[in-house]
Amino acid sequence: MQNLLNNLKTLLSKEEKYMSEGILLKNVIIEDALKLEPSILKLLLSDNKIKKHFFQDIDGVFVFDKINFQKFISNKQFLPDSYTAFKNKIGLTTGNEYISEKKNVVLSWPYKDCILEGGQDKEDAKRNEVFWNETLAPDEIDRLLSPKVLTNWKKYDKDGEHAVDVISDNENLIIKGNNLLGLSSILKKYRGKVKLIYIDPPYNTGSDSFKYNDSFNHSSWLTFMKNRLQIAKELLKDDGLIFVHCDFNEDSYLKVLMDEIFKEHLYITTITVKSNSISGNKTQHKDKTILKNKDSILVYKNDEKIKLNPQYAEKTEWDTHYNSVLIKNNKGGYWIKKLKEILIEKGIIEKNYTIKPDSINDEKFYDFIFENKNVIFRGVNSIPKELEKISLENKDKVVYIENDDEKMFAYNGNRLSFLSKSFKLIDGNQKMAQLLGDLWTDIDFQNTQNEGGVSLTNGKKPEALLKRIIDLTTNENDIVMDYHFGSGTTGAVAHKTNRQYIGLEQLDYGKNDSTIRLQNVINNDSSGISKAVKWKGGGSFLYCELAKANQEYIDKINSSKDSNELKEIWKVMQEKAFISYNVAIKSINDNFSEFDELTLEDQKRFLIEVLDKNMLYVPFSEIEDIDYQISDEDKKLNKLFYGGK
Repeated sequence: MQNLLNNLKTLLSKEEKYMSEGILLKNVIIEDALKLEPSILKLLLSDNKIKKHFFQDIDGVFVFDKINFQKFISNKQFLPDSYTAFKNKIGLTTGNEYISEKKNVVLSWPYKDCILEGGQDKEDAKRNEVFWNETLAPDEIDRLLSPKVLTNWKKYDKDGEHAVDVISDNENLIIKGNNLLGLSSILKKYRGKVKLIYIDPPYNTGSDSFKYNDSFNHSSWLTFMKNRLQIAKELLKDDGLIFVHCDFNEDSYLKVLMDEIFKEHLYITTITVKSNSISGNKTQHKDKTILKNKDSILVYKNDEKIKLNPQYAEKTEWDTHYNSVLIKNNKGGYWIKKLKEILIEKGIIEKNYTIKPDSINDEKFYDFIFENKNVIFRGVNSIPKELEKISLENKDKVVYIENDDEKMFAYNGNRLSFLSKSFKLIDGNQKMAQLLGDLWTDIDFQNTQNEGGVSLTNGKKPEALLKRIIDLTTNENDIVMDYHFGSGTTGAVAHKTNRQYIGLEQLDYGKNDSTIRLQNVINNDSSGISKAVKWKGGGSFLYCELAKANQEYIDKINSSKDSNELKEIWKVMQEKAFISYNVAIKSINDNFSEFDELTLEDQKRFLIEVLDKNMLYVPFSEIEDIDYQISDEDKKLNKLFYGGK
């Protein structure tokens, strides 16, 4: 056994991607094995002893036993370290099931969730491939997903910050705290009431672009998404929709997951959005790969029946089929003249000028077609039978029928389709428009840094994108939700377009936080879509936080600078925290000298693992427990929110 262990370590060490700072990366190895990555299969097949142990020879074909390999790599004898030895010695037990198992509920996540090292940089992320992921099997869950006490209530309006005294059903709401537990807390109140959910979750890229590291392995990321999407589905109205913004790292995996949750026949489309221009430093690898300049948005409906509000983009080219003008004569009849002839007569173009698609960029040309859009037309062959018959009977004459106070014209069997039908209200102005499909290339992602008065260099989505999605799927006063709220783009656009919104976010972005942005919106923020919707300010929103229990200790552990601070926290935890039932506190203290041998990171990791994750936040059912010291004011507001007495 030991020889096999040593041989496998030596073999895997030959592959650069499995090594970091002289340490084998277990999780990367397991993920490649489960995906049957050709590179790892070739490596394992190159050693006869390892091939014999992990492959079965079936009629000359070698079949890889990936489950056996996974268990072997995950065994504590493979790459044991001081942390593993210390944890096992003191009696902290862990399950042996993997995070990809569907029955597991993910509790703690290293990046945009309840366990977060906000200052982690790219080098840290590379070194620490697994950073405090935890799962809890169903039989260990009791109070995890129960509604939580909400505290630190505030109301913001044009007069600033106020105490909250009433809570109505149409309040805009921002909740700070773990979004899985936040979603489960509001489920009863908002079940079946949300018209649109838009989320822009961590992309699983390994980058650190939005002040959290979003480097998960595939199984962890999908479980993270699955837990939240299952609750999100219950929050949607029957005619509700969900838009999930992602990129190539996970969109194919996400599609399969969402087909399972929302059912495959409820998939509507994947919108492709041009998210950047290929220029500058981005082109340095152009000879090695096809450069990325798009994102994906997966769109699902909650039921068969939905009603969308079609969206249009401004047309940037002239349709040369619109080449004729309908003119009324003195006798009440009509005749037709070529558009080019009229333009020459009016001196707008020269006689030898050819009208082309780019003619629309000529200011005089555009002004003329805009002013005459009701009479400029193209002929189309879709025509009512009655009108077609009359037209064919009156060759070379303009004829019409009246229907619902509208005249429908025809000429030689073709209906006249007027240019005015191509004009739509876009950004507050009438513009020649093109009906949008699933390719959106007209939204500027490059200049969003300061929208809303908050500045984030990466990850922030343009208000124009959210406006289009909200306009497409909702009407005024509908509820819009975003449970990866970030800097609050979804809330800002919902606020400006008179939709009710709910935002959930764990991180505090300081001066770039959503609460700052929404206050700017109330105070007549002029950026983003403000001009297009003629925004004048106003409105309000409520803010609250999940009341922390064990989460308070996690925050303190994460912010600790040295081992001495952690030891003091451990002393307090023994008296006041909720420790996991499978932790032997006496054994920890008896062996605490070995705690000093761990790295600071592993010391933090261990103390977080011993906490009962069912008790990250205070359950609403225990709001009267004096140990939690919930104020009378918070008790009153929670009962108002949850509908209790």
